[in-house]
Amino acid sequence: MVVGDALGVPVEFVDREVLKRNPVTGMRGYGSHHQPPGTWSDDSSLTLCTVESLIEGYNLKDMAARFVRWFKEGYWTPWGQAFDIGFTTREAITRLAAKVPPEQAGTNAESANGNGSLMRILPAGLYFARASATEILATAHQVSSLTHRHPRSQMACGFYCVLATNLLYGLDFARACQEATGQVLPHYQQPPYSNELPHFERVLSGRVAGLDETEISSDGYVIHTLEAALWCMYHSTSFAEAVLKAVNLGDDSDTTGAVTGGLAGTMYGFRAIPGEWLGAVGRHGDLENLFKRFVARLISQ
Repeated sequence: MVVGDALGVPVEFVDREVLKRNPVTGMRGYGSHHQPPGTWSDDSSLTLCTVESLIEGYNLKDMAARFVRWFKEGYWTPWGQAFDIGFTTREAITRLAAKVPPEQAGTNAESANGNGSLMRILPAGLYFARASATEILATAHQVSSLTHRHPRSQMACGFYCVLATNLLYGLDFARACQEATGQVLPHYQQPPYSNELPHFERVLSGRVAGLDETEISSDGYVIHTLEAALWCMYHSTSFAEAVLKAVNLGDDSDTTGAVTGGLAGTMYGFRAIPGEWLGAVGRHGDLENLFKRFVARLISQ
C-alpha cells in the first residue's frame, strides 16, 4: 500500500493522456509535490497510525489520538511534515482534536464521499480477518467514521476489507470479489445502506471487470477509487503491473496506487514487490519494524 502511494505521489493530478506519453515505470522524485523519491502521502501516514494503534488493540480513541498527532506534529510522515491533506479529513481531525467522539467526528454529508477513509482502511480488515463478515463490516464502518461517516464511504470500506480478507485466504481475484459481494449484500440490503446500492452496481455485479479504461475514473470520489482499484486488479497479473496501471490512470494517482497496492500486496505477497521500490521508500527500516510488530500481533490473536 505504501509502495503504491509513493509511486503515485510525484504524478498526482497529472492528466492520464500525459502519463500515456511518459508513464510511471518506477520510483520518481519531485513532480507534483516536490518531494524526493519514495515519499508517501497522508494515505500511508494515516494507515501507519492505524497499524500502530491496532498493535495495542482495537481502540478508536487511541487511533484518533494518533491521527491528531500526524496532523499537528507530522507523526508517521516520511520527512517530518504532513502535506496534501484532504479537506474532509482536515475538518474531521480538527473535530477529533476538540474531543468529539471518534465515531461522530467524520461528516455524514453526501458531498463528503471522498476516498479519505478507503485509503487507510486496510489494516482494520487484516486485524479482524478471522472474524465474521458482520464484525469486519461493523469495524470498517467505525474506522471510516473517524473522518468519513456517510454510508457510501462506510460501504466502500466494508467491501474493501471483506475483499482483502478473501484474498488473504488465497482466493483468486474474481472469486474473492464474488464471495465479498455475497458476504456484504445481506447487510447492505438493509437501511441506511440499501439506498446506496445503486452507486455500487458496477462493483457488486462484477461489471467493472469488463469496462474499458475510458470508463474508469481516477479522481478522489470514493466509488471511483474503489472501481479503479478493482479494475486494475482484474486487468493485471502481478503486483508491479497492478500498481503501475493504477498510478498511470492519473489524477488522484497516489490514492489509486495505495488502494490498489493494498489489494495487490495481499494477493501476491510481500515478496512480489520489486526490491528496488522497497529500498527507495522513505523510512524503510521504520516501516519494516512496524509491519513485523503488526504481523506478530495478528499471528498471536
